Amino acid sequence: MRMLKRNLFSLLTCALLFSSTTQAACLGEQNTTKVYSFEVVPQFTAAKIYTTWSPLLQRVGQDAGLCFDLRVSATIPEFEHKLLKGEPEFVFLNPYHAVLAYQKKKYQPLLADSEDLLTGILVVRADSPIKTLDELKGKNLTFPAPNSFAASLLIRAELAKKKIDITPVFVKTHSNVYRSVIGKDAIAGGGVNNTLDNEAPEVRQQLRVLYETSAYTPHPVATHPSVSTAVRERFLKAMLKLTQDEEGRKLLDGINLSKPQAVTYAKHYKPLESLQLEKFLVLTGQ
Repeated sequence: MRMLKRNLFSLLTCALLFSSTTQAACLGEQNTTKVYSFEVVPQFTAAKIYTTWSPLLQRVGQDAGLCFDLRVSATIPEFEHKLLKGEPEFVFLNPYHAVLAYQKKKYQPLLADSEDLLTGILVVRADSPIKTLDELKGKNLTFPAPNSFAASLLIRAELAKKKIDITPVFVKTHSNVYRSVIGKDAIAGGGVNNTLDNEAPEVRQQLRVLYETSAYTPHPVATHPSVSTAVRERFLKAMLKLTQDEEGRKLLDGINLSKPQAVTYAKHYKPLESLQLEKFLVLTGQ
């Protein structure tokens, strides 16, 4: 019965994405006057994000006594525009977004996965004859978006260091990248280890990882400086509590955050500043 209720709730929340109403949805504790905006970087389709994040925020909100309005932008550039204006109070974002958000608006990382480190990958078709990066010179490569950290920024920077000039084509989501390679629209494409792992077996079987970057602390949940320390601690405690039962662990698995740990900017994300990825950033409308 609990699983049925959770599935029905997820479907209802997905429907809100297409609703014309402007009233914020409350995921979590209903008897509160404060609704916290919660934005998730659109790596996947909006439907998938709502389906995985809605039941998690519903439970975490109830446990923490908090209420969340889950928001998903249509594109990553739109998400970046909102982030760098300081709009979301809670946000799930890529590691380099965390750097930008801290530098521009003092967003503070709160938690991230402790086990599944993030690596960028370049994939080709499983039957592709390509064996080396040099064979990509002068070719069109697909990426989710210009500022996707490991899937785009990091890979483009490393190719540039190796003097491998390519033409990047941005196709919005990781899933689109993988399908563009399978469909032969691109000779190779950039993604990350955990989004490829999340694809269906029939997708993964048609792809081969040609290149993989070094590993980094993955996507964090971060908070706007207006979010109090007490609220941050309540959210963190509720997220960590999910690891204690099977249903909670499934919710965490659904968002690639299986073993959450507390993180800080100084320890986990400030080191990314040394990668000097600024020249590969493409920020619009800022």
